[in-house]
Amino acid sequence: MSIPKSTREYRSQGDGYKNLKLQVSRLNQPKATEVLLKVHAVSLQYRDLMVSKGGYSRQKKNIVPCSDMAGEIIAVGQDVQNYKVGDRVCPNFALDHIHGDPTQETQATGLGGAIDGVLTEYINVPAHSLVLVPEHLSYEEASTLPCAALTAYNALMGPVPLKGGDYVLVLGTGGVSIFALQLAVVSGATVIATSSSDEKLKIASKLGAKHVINYNKTPDWDDEVLKITDGRGVDHVIEVGGPGTIGKCAKATKYAGYINVIGFVAQGSEGIDIRSTIRKALVFRGILIGSVKQFEDMNRLIKAHQIHPVVDKVFSFEQATDAYAYLESQKHVGKVVISVSKN
Repeated sequence: MSIPKSTREYRSQGDGYKNLKLQVSRLNQPKATEVLLKVHAVSLQYRDLMVSKGGYSRQKKNIVPCSDMAGEIIAVGQDVQNYKVGDRVCPNFALDHIHGDPTQETQATGLGGAIDGVLTEYINVPAHSLVLVPEHLSYEEASTLPCAALTAYNALMGPVPLKGGDYVLVLGTGGVSIFALQLAVVSGATVIATSSSDEKLKIASKLGAKHVINYNKTPDWDDEVLKITDGRGVDHVIEVGGPGTIGKCAKATKYAGYINVIGFVAQGSEGIDIRSTIRKALVFRGILIGSVKQFEDMNRLIKAHQIHPVVDKVFSFEQATDAYAYLESQKHVGKVVISVSKN
């Protein structure tokens, strides 16, 4: 196909997603080590809501938002050897986080925050940031992998990887939590899921959660987790609530268990009992997405078990603000996706 000279893209001034501006911008040719992607689908995450409201640290002004996409290579730079036109790929969340721990330098390449993101029809990215999309996934499904899936994988497969027979507690039924549920189940763990909605918990059960807890009906859900685990506590927590839930999570975790701190969507100001933390030798681990190497490892697991991401609803490119509103409503289970390409 001929290489386009322009791209339609959204821009945000940090004054709310309702004020996103759709405009046409000039498209540069890929540099020697870059590829040009046709964006097929973009998935949203809580961070995108923060960016749209100007509430994200180190946020670029007049930014093209969003970090998670799946697309098709339509041109390659002269020095690119490992990819070809037609390959279905995702760029990593932080373009330069190839392997190892994150650094200040790699985080400065985070799409849709520090630099322009992917809510556009076409984008140039460095070839070293790419991973191939598992063949059994659609573009809409694959667009959910770079942040939500990789965050969950990094949490569960970190310094002390999940093993069969472990207990995993997932809070809520958002994108990261649902991926953690799916990845934990295929890895042989027993999953306990919480939500304020019985309907959402039914979906969690269908996905393999062995125990479900409605935290509105069971406010002392941490005690219920201990009861389920015969007083031992869980091995891993997917902690997306933050100050509203972290104290209960600490109580529900086993000695030397991992509390993987990912988000702060729950209201409240629970503190952490420092003495209890020391006494139980708890590990609080902040999760900052993951590397290209971890992305490749995760995709092998997804391919081996033919995992399909849970996509709640797909919006058109022109309906981007509606997609943001739906994400903000928290009615979704799994991921909210924007279909960018018309073919």
